[in-house]
Amino acid sequence: MAGKDVQKAAQKRLKRLQDAAELKVPDRVPMMGFAGDIVAAYAGFTNYEVHFDFDKARQAAVKFLKDFPSEMTLAGLFGVNNFVPALAFSDYPDLAQGLSTISGPINDILKVSYARFPGRELSENSSSQFIGGTYMQPHEYDEYIVDPVKFSFEKILPRTSKNLENLNSPQAMATMVRAGMEMARQQNNMHNMFLDFMELGFTPPVMGFGYAPLDYIGDFLRDIPNLILDLRKYPDKVKAAVEATVEPIYKLAITAKTMGSPFVFFPIHLNEYLSPQLYKEFFWPTLKELITRLLKEGIKSHVFFEGRHDAHLETILELPKGWGIAAFEKTDVRKAKKILEGHTCVSGGLKASMMIVGTPEDNERYIMELLEELKPGGGFILSPDVLALPRETPIENLKAVYEAVEKYGYY
Repeated sequence: MAGKDVQKAAQKRLKRLQDAAELKVPDRVPMMGFAGDIVAAYAGFTNYEVHFDFDKARQAAVKFLKDFPSEMTLAGLFGVNNFVPALAFSDYPDLAQGLSTISGPINDILKVSYARFPGRELSENSSSQFIGGTYMQPHEYDEYIVDPVKFSFEKILPRTSKNLENLNSPQAMATMVRAGMEMARQQNNMHNMFLDFMELGFTPPVMGFGYAPLDYIGDFLRDIPNLILDLRKYPDKVKAAVEATVEPIYKLAITAKTMGSPFVFFPIHLNEYLSPQLYKEFFWPTLKELITRLLKEGIKSHVFFEGRHDAHLETILELPKGWGIAAFEKTDVRKAKKILEGHTCVSGGLKASMMIVGTPEDNERYIMELLEELKPGGGFILSPDVLALPRETPIENLKAVYEAVEKYGYY
């Protein structure tokens, strides 16, 4: 693709995405592509190879995007979410954003208890996994509330990273140096991969990263069962803790502005476990504050509401019109768009189950009917309920979906 054609293709893809987020009608429904297992498999690599060999990860991403282009892609990202180091270094946001996800090589250095990787703790073609745990006791809420950044660094980081157990030890110092060197190497490799993407006509998938404060406490400090009990036993302490967590997360998320990204991504986990009353009391206020503050700085949020969000859909209407993108995993996007139309860009609809067990004809018919219903009026992005399709997903079904978007997605 010639230089001008490449720029034109990248601008067209970005405009589709931005038009949808702005509740406008783009030329075609934008699509978010796939990541993880299917990307590795399509290039003939094991999951272990793409997690530990960046050249192979890069080759896999480029091969996949050539044949399956989309407006938003995470095809070259392989790792496990670990927000503890990011929050612990939130006073240094230029470093912290790169710490929110750990790669296989970084985990070899840190030995993080949250992470399981293919070819290490798992078989070579398993998906990488996040494993929760309890790393803060109820009596420590008070200490956390006073300074969540200090507590995350001094207490949680050593408890969750084997090679940082004693922060004052030579081992910990060596571990941090090695991790820094590996991060620098990976950032250089990532830069080169983004250049490859640009040559294919894609805008680099740069996006800020945020976290709902209650999710941070549930995922990384107390684990979900304990946190649900804490809401009853220590409600005031939990509220104070989530409020104290807002500022360090905001410092991380606002780096999107300096990166030139129009979006900050928030993965939401606890919503499905909370009643509307508990959600409105403990979860929603601080997430709403973060989204609103970012919007005032010109940054939209891309929130992935995992699980079933049906009971909480109408709270989204409390946000300013055009605040960002609401992506859904199990909630029917048809229902979501009816409630949020004209207020919020809705994303979702691509069913992994259909792509795994259906036929190409099933997938084409499903996409045709879905777009026929959700395309009118704009404000819709087609995205998968599971980013990492299994390796065994029939490629003919993947092709059928992409061809159907081209066939039925134009306005």
